[in-house]
Formats: sequence, structure tokens, C-alpha cells
Amino acid sequence: MAYKQDDKKVTPRSQDFAAWYNDIILRAELADYSPVRGCIVFRPDGFAVWEALRDELDRRIKETGARNAYFPLFIPQSFLQKEAQHVQGFAPEVAVVTHGGGKELEEPLIVRPTSETIINHMFAQWIHSHRDLPLMLNQWCNVVRWEMRTRLFLRTAEFLWQEGHTAHATREEAERETLTMLETYRGFIEEFLAVPLIYGRKSAAERFPGAEETYTVEGLMGDGRALQCGTSHFLGQNFAKAFEIRFLDEQNQMQFAWQTSWGVSTRLLGALVMVHGDDQGLRLPPAVASTQVVIVPIWRKPEEREKVLHAAANVFQALKTAGVRVRVDEREGVTPGFKFNDWEMRGVPLRIEIGPRDVAAGEVVAARRDLAGPTAKSKLVSSTVAERVPALLNEIQKNLLTQARDAMLANTRQFDSYDALRAQMEGEGGGGFADIYWCGKAECETKIREETRATCRAIPLDQKVEVGACIVCGEPAPERALFAKAY
Repeated sequence: MAYKQDDKKVTPRSQDFAAWYNDIILRAELADYSPVRGCIVFRPDGFAVWEALRDELDRRIKETGARNAYFPLFIPQSFLQKEAQHVQGFAPEVAVVTHGGGKELEEPLIVRPTSETIINHMFAQWIHSHRDLPLMLNQWCNVVRWEMRTRLFLRTAEFLWQEGHTAHATREEAERETLTMLETYRGFIEEFLAVPLIYGRKSAAERFPGAEETYTVEGLMGDGRALQCGTSHFLGQNFAKAFEIRFLDEQNQMQFAWQTSWGVSTRLLGALVMVHGDDQGLRLPPAVASTQVVIVPIWRKPEEREKVLHAAANVFQALKTAGVRVRVDEREGVTPGFKFNDWEMRGVPLRIEIGPRDVAAGEVVAARRDLAGPTAKSKLVSSTVAERVPALLNEIQKNLLTQARDAMLANTRQFDSYDALRAQMEGEGGGGFADIYWCGKAECETKIREETRATCRAIPLDQKVEVGACIVCGEPAPERALFAKAY
């Protein structure tokens, strides 16, 4: 059913999480459906969130030593076939261009599902000596994967992302880079987006096609399902050998380069909605909100209007000078209550209300989006707003992370009984994270996946646990793994 602008109903989160999720995105005007199946249109508010997280992550990526570049959207079909595991992993999802300029192409072109092949082709042209290494590139771009089942932000035929690709002289350096980017993603997502994560390596079945090892950061959404928020891959020399990326080392010997790739996408916007949202709408962390504070002036009598608007303008200027992203809602013809609900739906972290009595008292009312009930509101002295509001925004950022982490921990359970694991995953909701002993064998992983629909989300790093018994077969298991149903 098409979304209508005058439709004010939002499906309660507890009633139908998927419908609630779609309602929030549409009502908050983050995105809308495209006439092309599986594609979406980013509306300004949604794209502003993407720009904010993009700019911050870009800054952090550059601190690791990577530089931005851009590679073509189209990839020769023969490139994708050079790395067997890679083509097998992406073959069902690729879009192929067979005609251009009214003529059949000599070689079909793949619309990039990822850029390993085209980038490695160029790496082979650029890397000749150990002095050319490390080569560390990142690009912000769109990719196309022909998803059969699509969902706003989470799975779309076309989506936006960043993908990093690096080449190194040694295995150790490449492995170190893989973990550096894993930590970069973890810090960025938890600190900037206030989304708590588990992190570790993937199982062989969940590994990126062509990688020797895949590391992941995973969040738990409000319905108890996991979302892969970012991955970092140690590619070994697989692509280097397929694309002849060789260099002369310091002993004047020819060597294949060691490589990594890593990326996050616009599914992070979906994570923001599903982790922080409530039945009133979005709850955006201040760090990523394009509007951190909205000022709502309130008056009833015409003679009150000028004084209230003047006070609102003073607060606006003070906050703007303090570096706060702020706006004033001067819309006429709608009630203050409508405005309150509208800005709550859009997830603005802090609302400031100014009425005639507030002006007379030299105060304003501050309403926090992260809290509910009477505790959400407090009074601030107008002259100290520029000092108090940044502190409040910092409190809101931290509180959203605390709330989300508490929810994740409450939905992370250890299981020693396979029957108990099955019962948990078959119950209402997603089931949360299941912390279990797993022997690492593919047949046990397959049994869990087929009988519970839960997959191995991460095997935590640097575990300090004693050997246990695999929850499926009972054989010795040297480490624990986190399983969950996932998007």
C-alpha cells in the first residue's frame, strides 16, 4: 500500500515490528519508495543523516592512512570470473549490461556489486615495488545487488556504502590492517551512532567470498534480530594471485601482495531506526542528527507573538554560536501539540519550548527525546542555554547508548542445552543473541541454521574460556560463538 502524507497512524512496535519500521521511515521522511522495484529515494532528512555519518567515518578512515579514490560503476564480466569463490558468491545478485548505444556489447558489463575486481586490476598496474606499499584506498559509491526480498535501507537493489581496499608487503601487516578497521568501525558505530555491538570473526559459511577471514561488528535490533553493521576482510593473496599483483621485495624477489577489504553501508540508517526508535518515531543520537535542537515558540494572543519570537531568536543565535545545529519552528496554522509530535517523529534530540510565561521568568522548557514522562522536561535559565544545551546533548548521546546496551545485554543469553536454544529461537520475536559452545564443524552450524534459522553472527576475539561441549554434538569446543536470527 502506498504511503499517504495525511496518514498519521504508526503501527505499534510491539504489534508488528516490520510495519512499525516502514511507518517510521516514511513518516519521518527519511526515504520513500522508488518506481524501480527494490530501489529507494533518500529524502533530505535521511540523506542528511547519511552525510553526517559519512563525514565522521571518512575522517576516521583517513586517520588510518587510507585515501579516497573512485572506480567505475561498470566492470568487465571477465574480471568477476577471475576469482572463483568471488564470482560464486555474487553470481545470483549481479546485474548485467548487454547493450549500449543501441548495440550489443562485445563483452557484457557487470554493474558493480562490490569493487574488488576492478580495483585489483588497477592495483596490478600500480604496484611494482615494496616502495609502492602499503597502498590503502577507500571509495564512497553506490553498488547494485539484485535482491529478491528488499527492505528499506537494509536490503535494496542499489545502496550507498564505502569500501576500502588495501595491499601490503606482509601477511602480518595486512592482518593488522584488518583488525584496525574492525576497531575503527566499532568505535565509530558505538560512539557516534550509539549502537552497541558484538564483534569477532565470521564462521567459514558466513565468510566474504574470496576472503581467508572475515571480521564483523553486529548489532541487536529492537525485535531481537541481529544486523551485520560492518565487515573487515583479510583476503590473503587470493586476489593478488588472480590479478597478478606482484612486487619486488627488499631482497629483490618477486612476491604477491597481501590484501584487505572492508565496508559499511546505508543499512546503518536502518540500525538507527531499529535500535533507538519507539512508537512516537525516531530517536536520533545528537552526534548524527542534522537538527539537534528545535525551538518551538508558543503564544495565544497576538500581542504575545513578538516577545516570544524575539526570545526564540535570541536562544537560536546563542545556540548557533555555540555550534549547536538548531532551528526555529515558526509554522502557523498548526498547534504546538502538532509540532511536538512532528519533531518527536523526526527524532530531534532536544526540543525547547518558549511561551509568554517563560519569557517573563527568563526561562525555557527543555524536552529530551531520549526520556519519557515528567523526567523528560526541565527548565533552563535563558541566559545559560548556550552552556547547558551542549551538556544535555552529550547526556542524551550517552544515555541512548546505555539504553541500547542494556537492551542488548538483556537479550544475550548463554545456552548449554540445544532444546533450550531451539525453544528460544522459536518463541516470539527474534530471539536475541545466543552465546553457545560450538565445535566449529559445518554440519553442526547447518543443523542450527536449518532448525532454528539462527546463524553464526560472530566468534568473539581473544576469548578466555575453558574448553566446553558443543551444544549440538557434544564434542569438545575450544571457543564460544554468538548465534542469532538476522536481517
